[in-house]
Amino acid sequence: MLGFICALGIEVEGIVKLMENKEETTIAKITYHKGEIYGKEVVCCECGIGKVNAAMSTQIMIDVYHPDVIINSGIAGSLSGDIRIGDIVISDDCVQHDMDATEMGDPLGQVQFNDEKRTYFPADKATADKLYAACQTIDGISVFRGRIASGDIFISAHDRRSRVADTFNALACEMEGAAVGTVCFRNGVPFAILRSISDDFNNNEFMDFMQFREIAAKRSIKVIEEYIKTA
Repeated sequence: MLGFICALGIEVEGIVKLMENKEETTIAKITYHKGEIYGKEVVCCECGIGKVNAAMSTQIMIDVYHPDVIINSGIAGSLSGDIRIGDIVISDDCVQHDMDATEMGDPLGQVQFNDEKRTYFPADKATADKLYAACQTIDGISVFRGRIASGDIFISAHDRRSRVADTFNALACEMEGAAVGTVCFRNGVPFAILRSISDDFNNNEFMDFMQFREIAAKRSIKVIEEYIKTA
């Protein structure tokens, strides 16, 4: 089974429209849509914005549906002047840029659980490769591979984006992916993050995000459809 976790309803609606034999189940106020797309079993949900929502939705999906892989799909802000609105970024790994225990001597972004400390959570290479290949089938898409940074902050100021980019060598910032990645890592579930850029690195305002998020979300859905065909 393929699992898809999205922050916004517009993203989930596009996936659900592709489904046959649909079922809906609501758990902890999260609605999971299960069905078939091109003969593949698929489950998706709208997790809501932020890392807690994303982590909660991911753990429930793993416990109830046991997906073979989870893809966090959605939109993001660019952290590079080379990455423009409508471009795609696919994760090699991810980091929680707002995880800050530096007062205790830990590096910025480092997460500790039990005796393990980790800053970067690796995406599944095979899944990322398939997503990259799916992008190549769609005309007019520029696709990038690299690190995605997540935090419970909507970052629009150029200097703050530059700080995240320089600190973590990241290509895009958003608010859920690294939480999905952390939960998947701890459960041993392969994951990847697919993000369509909705707001520019150099000239960004909240209204840019609102204006372009629908365009960016539709682009992500097209990539997901092509990915499912060959998954």
